[in-house]
Amino acid sequence: MATVRFPPVRRLWKWVFGLVGFFVLLIVLGYLIPIGGLGQSVERQMNGQLRDYTVSVGRAYFYPIGLSLVLDDLVLVQNANPDPPVASIKRLHARVHWTALVKGRLVGDFLIDQPKLYINLKQVRQEQQSDTPLGQKGWQDALEAAYPLKIDVFRIRDGELTYVDQGPYKPLHAREIFLHATNIRNIFSPEFVYPSPVKIEATLFDKGKLTLDGHANFLQQPHATFKGEMNLRDMDLEYFTPITERRNLSVRKGTLSASGDMEFAAKNTEIHLTTLELQGLDAEYSHRAETAAKEREQVQKATKAARELSNAPMTKIRIDVLKISQGTLGYVNRTTKPNVRIYADHIEASLKEFDNQLAAGSSEFRMSGRFMGSGPTRVTGTIRPASQNPNLRLKIAIENTDMKAMSKIFQAYGKFDIKRGEFSFFSEIAIRNNRIQGYVKPIFKNMEVTDMRTPEEKSLFHKLYAGAVSVVTELLKNRPRQQVATETNISGPLEDPRANTAQIIVNLVRNAFFKAILPGFEREVNDGQQKQ
Repeated sequence: MATVRFPPVRRLWKWVFGLVGFFVLLIVLGYLIPIGGLGQSVERQMNGQLRDYTVSVGRAYFYPIGLSLVLDDLVLVQNANPDPPVASIKRLHARVHWTALVKGRLVGDFLIDQPKLYINLKQVRQEQQSDTPLGQKGWQDALEAAYPLKIDVFRIRDGELTYVDQGPYKPLHAREIFLHATNIRNIFSPEFVYPSPVKIEATLFDKGKLTLDGHANFLQQPHATFKGEMNLRDMDLEYFTPITERRNLSVRKGTLSASGDMEFAAKNTEIHLTTLELQGLDAEYSHRAETAAKEREQVQKATKAARELSNAPMTKIRIDVLKISQGTLGYVNRTTKPNVRIYADHIEASLKEFDNQLAAGSSEFRMSGRFMGSGPTRVTGTIRPASQNPNLRLKIAIENTDMKAMSKIFQAYGKFDIKRGEFSFFSEIAIRNNRIQGYVKPIFKNMEVTDMRTPEEKSLFHKLYAGAVSVVTELLKNRPRQQVATETNISGPLEDPRANTAQIIVNLVRNAFFKAILPGFEREVNDGQQKQ
């Protein structure tokens, strides 16, 4: 005779309580909510949970047999700026997550179909002024007020996101957004650190493709956690122009691709990118008199952030390969007359094995390109992160740049007009323990220049030049008249040991110009005038 196996008593009671809860909810939703005013009742309960926002419901349907609630044409507005609406949802479908009943849990399965989120700069600034953080506006409470079950499955199907800034810029636009998160209440695998499978797909800015695939713990305190893989392809950087312009950075074109894995845990963050590539990047930074104070403040904030991330034990960032392909990077000084633009194009650059942890060792940097559109340029070096001071070695070689492209530089800074000539620049620099050692050496060939200074300016410039040379330069006079070389040895403590690595490099290049390049031109012009 076959043995009859009964389910364990504990599981049997879960089934009983699950079925009882099912019928109780059926009675509550089917009979206690006024059928004729279902939409208004849901609206009222949702708005009772929201702060600073109001939702309206077009139509509402309740199906007692399947315990399913359907809300059509939802519209969400920011109370301070109701026009245009912040969001519209074609359909919100809430139902019982039937699979969870196997575990004796009565929870919900929510689908948001074709949501469209619209945000403009005015709404963002209003949100920044609010006393209530965005995450505490009552979004989840409003959903559960409409359908009184804790969310265990949450899906977004074919969503859109649009951000509109001020000015004649393209809006930031993401479409075809799909999100699928399950086991949010940790019913099926509560023993796992990340028990909830999550997948996100989206199209960013017309052609960029983003995929996030991993697991989360939505109930983790003090915030939800996530671990998974990320893949981003061909995201158009031009769309970020309205944001970067406020920091004096213009991004004209370029695409970003990246892949790797990440973990945002309760107490630590780890980001490991196997590749990060900027293709066709065309970016330019502008220094302006009216924003000089703000620029200094931004540099200070960036320096502080870089130092905090460097060797931070709770934040680990690693990039196996960072590449720039066919790039153009420029700097414009709009405080001079004429304005000066310095740039390099046809850039091919790579940074390998970058890690913000000191124990990981040095990262290797290589770059090739053209300085001012003509001079073949090579930069190599190593960079090592440090929490207290920068550590790097840098070697720069620029050869045979057509100096006509540099004429505005010398008009603005040295009152020289370049008719023809070739410019080369060589430098080796090492920084360690807040000290710098190295040299910068510009070389000028076949120059033909015109001195644009008045007699008074010549006298003043000559005094300033003579004082600088006596302290920091040694002029070499071992070459024919057709070639002038000026070498400046660099040795001593850093000017600002608290600066970040990028800031130090920029200051070195800038100082090299005034302490080496311009004195070389002063010598060339004075020698030419004496021979006349």
